[in-house]
Amino acid sequence: MICAISGEVPDEPVVSKRSGLLFERRLIERYIEDHGKCPVTKEELSMDDIVLVKTNKVVRPRPLQAASIPGLLGIFQNEWDALMLSNFALEQQLHTARQELSHALYQHDAACRVIARLKKERDESRALLALAERQIPASMAGVAPAAVVSNGKRAMEDEIGPDGKKIRPGINPVMIDELTECNTMLSAQRKKRQVPPSLASIDELERYTQISSHPLHKTNKPGILSMDIHPSKDIVATGGIDTNAVLFDRTSGQILCTLAGHSKKITTLKFVPRDELVVTGSADKTVRIWQGGEEGNYSCIHTLKDHTAEVEAVTVHATQKYFVTAAKDNTWCFYDISTGSCLSQVGEASGQEGYTSASFHPDGLILGTGTTEAVVKIWDVKTQSNVAKFEGHAGPVTAMSFSENGYFLATAALDGVKLWDLRKLRNFRTFSPYDSDTPTNSVEFDFSGTYLAVAGSDIRVYQVANVKTEWNLIKTLPDLSGTGKVTSAKFGTDSKYIAVGSMDRNLRIFGLPGDDQMDDDAKPSAE
Repeated sequence: MICAISGEVPDEPVVSKRSGLLFERRLIERYIEDHGKCPVTKEELSMDDIVLVKTNKVVRPRPLQAASIPGLLGIFQNEWDALMLSNFALEQQLHTARQELSHALYQHDAACRVIARLKKERDESRALLALAERQIPASMAGVAPAAVVSNGKRAMEDEIGPDGKKIRPGINPVMIDELTECNTMLSAQRKKRQVPPSLASIDELERYTQISSHPLHKTNKPGILSMDIHPSKDIVATGGIDTNAVLFDRTSGQILCTLAGHSKKITTLKFVPRDELVVTGSADKTVRIWQGGEEGNYSCIHTLKDHTAEVEAVTVHATQKYFVTAAKDNTWCFYDISTGSCLSQVGEASGQEGYTSASFHPDGLILGTGTTEAVVKIWDVKTQSNVAKFEGHAGPVTAMSFSENGYFLATAALDGVKLWDLRKLRNFRTFSPYDSDTPTNSVEFDFSGTYLAVAGSDIRVYQVANVKTEWNLIKTLPDLSGTGKVTSAKFGTDSKYIAVGSMDRNLRIFGLPGDDQMDDDAKPSAE
């Protein structure tokens, strides 16, 4: 008779009425007290189901090994060996535990040192910030008159209205008359415009290739996100992920100036040739106006903080006295360039929708904006009212460009480029040059309105036609950065070259193969 629990002959055998199994009484009593079920069958079991088995008391014989002195010594030796092995295992576990404790203490000490250093740097930064805030009011005291607007009253930008928003001066009648007069003059000139004879021909564009590459931005934060070309000088401005804007003289191949001041990537920039200004917008939610000096250096004269999200677009009015910024906070702001004051802020802050692109119509009375929700909105600048909406894109509208003929608008998004007829407010042509995972990042008409450049994973140049005839693909320029993402493409004067920015640090110039020799000849005289 063997106990079903211990596997040995029981001293007090009992049997289960339910299963018929034999147990040692003390073992089964303790198991039932703890679990209330049979240890083998797992059925419910109580002490009432246990029957005591009466047996004769027998004296157990000694084991064979314990019957002699050598056998007893062998038993003791085995016990000693087992004890030593157990002791050795415990020592190994203790050693491992000590090593783990030492490593944890080292990590804790290193973490304490890092925290102490960060706290020290934070305190130093706070002290420097407090010092700067005390010094800025004194330094700006002489600049205070710049906040006076044309009617002689100080701009009310800091005054808060009953709805909790800043009170804006608005676009006054004098400004509206100025915008209207500019529109009338430009519209009359546009009807008489002809394509300049110096414009690059289609045959020349077909032979364009990369003639130069210039590393302008930092190697640890590569990527050119925005670009503009000075209309009268051969100067290219690029804005990068490294928070800097770089002004580059293409003729001499030299960097003229680096504009440093933003704390995050520069998403957009524009030249204002009349006053030698550059306007930059950044993901740090600010817009900066930079003034050029006599020696070619630029200094920041205004930092505008009217937006509450990333500034995605800057566009300058034809008068070069005003500009508009558009941001992901779903508002656009109309600014006076001379004072840096926000005359009007249009839109309601939204956590879902925002603006990703903006552009003035060449005549200046119409503003186009592209949103994160794939909608193109057309605004009347005089009344700041939304007069039309174009829908049909997929994904955020990344770029837009009005043709100088005044009739066509090109917009770019994830699904390619759409061309809109502003006279009939409809889409008349769509280009889908890339696959569904490759967005079109840039679209640009040249100044003559003859060519259209599209940039995504490469650069494609189309010949501008009309609503009914086909727009032919003239040239496809490869992305030589190796990143597969061209972010911006701009035509130079008379389309004699195309400046390209990609997600590496280099500005690339595409033109006729002989033009690079012309640039090399010009370098000594430029220096």
